[in-house]
Order: sequence, then structure tokens, then C-alpha cells
Amino acid sequence: MKRIVISVINDLATDQRVSKVCDTLQEFGFDVLLIGRILPNSLSIKRNYKTHRMKLLFNKGFLFYAEYNLRLFFKLLFTKKDVLLSNDLDTLLSNYLISRLQNKKIVYDSHELFTEVPELVNRPKTQKVWRKIENTIVPKLKNCYTVCQSIADYYNSKYQTDFKVIKNLPIKSVNLKKKVSDSKEKVVIYQGALNLGRGIELMIKTMQHLENIKFIIIGDGDITNILKQQVEELNLNSKIEFLGRKHPNELKEITINADLGISFEEDLGLNYRYALPNKIFDYINAEIPILVSDLPEMKRIVEDYSVGEIILERKPEFIAQQIQTILNTDFKDSLKLAKKELNWQSEKEKLKLIFANLD
Repeated sequence: MKRIVISVINDLATDQRVSKVCDTLQEFGFDVLLIGRILPNSLSIKRNYKTHRMKLLFNKGFLFYAEYNLRLFFKLLFTKKDVLLSNDLDTLLSNYLISRLQNKKIVYDSHELFTEVPELVNRPKTQKVWRKIENTIVPKLKNCYTVCQSIADYYNSKYQTDFKVIKNLPIKSVNLKKKVSDSKEKVVIYQGALNLGRGIELMIKTMQHLENIKFIIIGDGDITNILKQQVEELNLNSKIEFLGRKHPNELKEITINADLGISFEEDLGLNYRYALPNKIFDYINAEIPILVSDLPEMKRIVEDYSVGEIILERKPEFIAQQIQTILNTDFKDSLKLAKKELNWQSEKEKLKLIFANLD
């Protein structure tokens, strides 16, 4: 049995893409080891494969990335393996060095355009360092895939690579039913990272123009406290609820009982412009309509499957009207069709082809 070592820089608990890939590779016959890190507030995990979570001295900035990659390098160096799977640019350097040093196959899964995230766009010196790593390594990779066609096209055009597309689609929900409620209050949900450029501030402002609607925010991130302060200042505590991070199974139960899912990413560089967030597919999988930014990949899903609307004007009053329209429109048939097509089963065969034909 071939041993595959998969590395990611997060704490493993809520990364559904990595979890699905690990389960799928185990189905394909690989002996899986997943490496990540652990934080003081990390949720516990229980997986059907081996995991290793590193406790770091540093949790942000240059020292964090340096410590992680140094420790990852030595962990990989002395770990039995046949294949290395690196998730995102922040794990690639150590994986690539080990692949060259020990002549091991390497696969790269790019979850986003890392060098174009807003946090780097506003820090040109740091961005230059990551671009140097990307420019040096990515053109040499033979086995790579990413989350959407726009990002694949970007890499393939820039580096003459052959990035495949493995969308971050959910496992089709079964035995989940919407709870019966006497409340006339509708629920709008956001799930994911609470970071710069996600458009959550815009939705909070929009809640000033909506009645009998609750906005539920699930996740955590760099601007959590800023968002909570905004809610406090606008006196919206009775309308908006922060639930923090949730295990995937608990998240599914919450999402299926919502009435609308939002994804309001701003056009802050190419990473967000080409974004195709997994929460969009989670909403569809829960059979709730979506309201998304007017960005190419998200727009394509709405137009191809008629499962919601695209934000036409990023003003709270206008968005409030769109939300009311969606909540009074029946999307059931379109959502059922989209759910049937947009699930992980359709991606598994493409993933199998990649790992069955490694260069």
C-alpha cells in the first residue's frame, strides 16, 4: 500500500476540502497521513486515517511560516512516504525540497491564488517573497489541481503548467430534514472565514433594512471582533448571531434550516475575483438559494443553475430588496437539480485519474 503524506497549514478541524480528499485517497487504497497544526482553541478531530497536529511557538507573521515549514520539512524528512500532497503555497516549499531530496512524487492542490489574497496585496514586500517561491517552484510541478477553471487558466497561462480542476463540492447530504418551526422569522446564513473582503460588513449594514429576518454568522477569523463591534454600534444584536466555528456535521444541520446563503466577496485582487467558495456549494447542497457577488465563477453557478441571484449593486438598501425577492421566490426544483450534479461524487473520478497517472 502506497503511503501519501498530506500537509496543510491549518488546524484540520474545519477544512472540508482536505478532509474529503483524504477520505477519497484512502478509498483509492492509499495509506494516508495528514499533517497540520493545533491551536489552543482547536476543535477535536476523529478521522479514519492518521493525523499529526504540530503545536507551534508562533502563530502569525514571518516566524510562523518559517517555523511551520522548518518543522514540516523535518517531519517529512523522517516519515515514510511514497507521495507528497501539498495544500496551498504556504506548505509547498518544504514539500518540494523533500520531493527533490528524496526523489518522491509531489502533488500540489492550490485552494486559491495565494499571492493575490488581500492580506498580501496590501503588503508588497511580503507578497514579493511568496511570489518568488511560487515563480521558482510552480513551473516545475507536473501534478497539480485547483478549485476552479479561472485559477487553473491563470496558472496554466502564466507558468505553462497543466492544472486540473477539482471543485470543492460537498458530499451529498442524506437524512437531513428541515426542522418545522412556527416562527415567521427567516434566516440568512454566512459560513466561512471572517476575514477582510468577505463582504460580511455589507450584510450587517443590510440588516438595518430588513425585518423578521435573522442573520447567522458561522466561522471565525481576523475581523471577528471588528464585526461584533459593528453589530453593537448599529444596535443589531437582536438580529445578528455569531455562532463561531462548527464541526462540519453540525454546520450542515444549521445550514439546512436557513432560508438563504450569502457569499459577498469583494473584488480585492485576483484571488477574490476568481473565488468559488465552498460555502456556495454547501448552501446548494442544503437546498437553500444563494445571493452572491458579481464575480465570474460565482456568477456562472447562479446563471447555469438558476439557484439564486447576483448582487447588482453593493448598497444595503438594494441588497435588502434582492433578499426579499429571493425569499419570496421558489427555487426548489432548480436547487434539487443543482444538488444532484454539484457534489463530491462527480469530482472523485477526476481526482482518481490524477493520482493514478502521477508523473
